Amino acid sequence: MGSTPPKSVLIYSMGEVIGDGLIKLPFIASLRDAFPDATIHWCAAKGSTVYSTALSAIVAGFIDEVIDSGVTGIEVSDLVLLRKPFGGRRFDVVIDTQTNVRRSLVVKRAISQNSGLFVSPAADFRFSDRKLTAPWPEAMVDRLQMLASMAAGRPVAARPVALTDPRALEAAAALLPTGPAYIGFAPGAGGVSKRWPLERFIALAQAQAGRGRTPVFFIGPDEAQMAAPIRATIPRALFPETARTDAFTDIKGPLLVIALASRLTAAVANDSGPGHMLAAGGAPLLSLQGVRRKAVKFHPAARRLTMLIAEDFGSPLDMTAIPLEEAARALDALIAEAP
Repeated sequence: MGSTPPKSVLIYSMGEVIGDGLIKLPFIASLRDAFPDATIHWCAAKGSTVYSTALSAIVAGFIDEVIDSGVTGIEVSDLVLLRKPFGGRRFDVVIDTQTNVRRSLVVKRAISQNSGLFVSPAADFRFSDRKLTAPWPEAMVDRLQMLASMAAGRPVAARPVALTDPRALEAAAALLPTGPAYIGFAPGAGGVSKRWPLERFIALAQAQAGRGRTPVFFIGPDEAQMAAPIRATIPRALFPETARTDAFTDIKGPLLVIALASRLTAAVANDSGPGHMLAAGGAPLLSLQGVRRKAVKFHPAARRLTMLIAEDFGSPLDMTAIPLEEAARALDALIAEAP
């Protein structure tokens, strides 16, 4: 590419369900920094992504178009030259996030003629216009940021999602007004085996309340039974997702959690969707994980992240292996680093 800033950028993925859709949010936010003058187009080649459904309000302002139909390289017949990918549309920059060679060869045809830039990890970057100059990271979020940096020609860091929905920001301010130091706790997870004991979350929150900070608990509908013991032990704890009386009850789910995250001094979460939401919203995060390999590969993209991993304490299948004292020290360190 020449010195002219790119006007269009295509991100090529296979599609996103809620889990990896949340993990990729800080990468998506960074694309606007990397390409401030470009339209950002996101291709879900398999035809489905939460960026056009459950997370559409969150990526508004970051993704200008979701492409989920037409010739996207998913079919073997898409290799035929007469089948033009994306209806013959061309893009100044194409970032291919997957590694299937056949699909990469199709999507590479979508770069602008003569001046387009193609970045792809397929076949060890053999088809990419820019090559690796550093080791390929293990973590998904770090790989995405490396691809963005290669395409931009400079380091591009993941960053929190700056929401553009004014009502979401107003809802967060109404639920967590300026003043107290708020510490977030997300004790749930998709499977019971991934949950650190609730009584330890409560003990952490009690200690923070004793120091004048306000514990904020993120409890999903499947974890409603957790609320009673928390309320009984910590009367000042807040539950901003439940029993709401504010004027913004239409703002809920991931949009609300991400908006609230920006108002937290720090947060603690299991390996879970809320953990990735809190990270995407900008909360410094203590992430409690089970297996080291998975924790490293799929860690939340928090602006400040500390991970405690059960495997490091002797048992990847038993979250109780993570000591309360270690979690308390790690949380205090995150809070001490807060501006």
